[in-house]
Amino acid sequence: MKELRIATSLDEALALVADGYQPVAGGTDLVVAARGGKSELPDHVVAIDRLTELSEIDSSDGGLQIGATVSHARLMRDESVIDGFTALADAAALVGSPATRNVGTIGGNVMNASPAMDTGSPLMVLDSEIVLRSVGGERRVPVSDFWTGPGQTVSQPDELCIAVAMPDLPSESGSAYVRLEYRRAMEIAVVGAGAVVSLNPEGDGRVVGVSLALTAVAPTIIAVGGIADALIGRAIDESALADVAALAGDQASPISDLRASDDYRRHTVGVMARRAVEAASRRAAGASIPVPVNRSVGIGAVT
Repeated sequence: MKELRIATSLDEALALVADGYQPVAGGTDLVVAARGGKSELPDHVVAIDRLTELSEIDSSDGGLQIGATVSHARLMRDESVIDGFTALADAAALVGSPATRNVGTIGGNVMNASPAMDTGSPLMVLDSEIVLRSVGGERRVPVSDFWTGPGQTVSQPDELCIAVAMPDLPSESGSAYVRLEYRRAMEIAVVGAGAVVSLNPEGDGRVVGVSLALTAVAPTIIAVGGIADALIGRAIDESALADVAALAGDQASPISDLRASDDYRRHTVGVMARRAVEAASRRAAGASIPVPVNRSVGIGAVT
């Protein structure tokens, strides 16, 4: 017999998770998978959506800690996210439909571990950590080590994701996330890219720090290796952006499916990568590009 419990405290939720209950907040992944026949609903479910300690966005200790049940709709509107961690706001604004964004949570997105998740590459380039807690204690895992395959993470069955934490970026930094999309609602990323660019504070436009990650072109979200060696000390011009596209395309290992071929994904992820780096560098230089970048600069679907 299936059973739903509604947790009234974090300790209660942790105890139930330790007993084998499946945590659920928005339920957008769980319910869709069940309705689509991909998996059955768990026999034992604990709702964590009423736990206020998991719904906070906290910048009091530097950086940003986002509670696991914070919705995508909040992320795309929250000023602290938009100002300091803009790529994450870009991504949150593109998730699903308005209904999905209002219900779906960052914690659920992280734990679902889809290689096509929009928030994945922003979380990676922003040096995020996943905060896991169990009855026995708490640990933090760098997001770069967290996803091990489609739907797979290093979390243990008795651990609950309670937050995502990100450090502040250096001065003169900007970030951006862009994706290829065929339509503007209920879309899953065909390919996507997130970037952080830090420019020389002396104002000469040269790159002093950069990171780039790719969405939907490998079994997990992947960081692009060699991007710092390729760009540090250079200005973001056409030559630099061409190198960005080449690195992204070379390191992608996409599959072919009904939505796109592997060759098409390999080419277009290079295009998305250069656009993400260009938008991040413009933001780093002080340009105002509203969230999300896709809508502001005309990337992707027009209707």
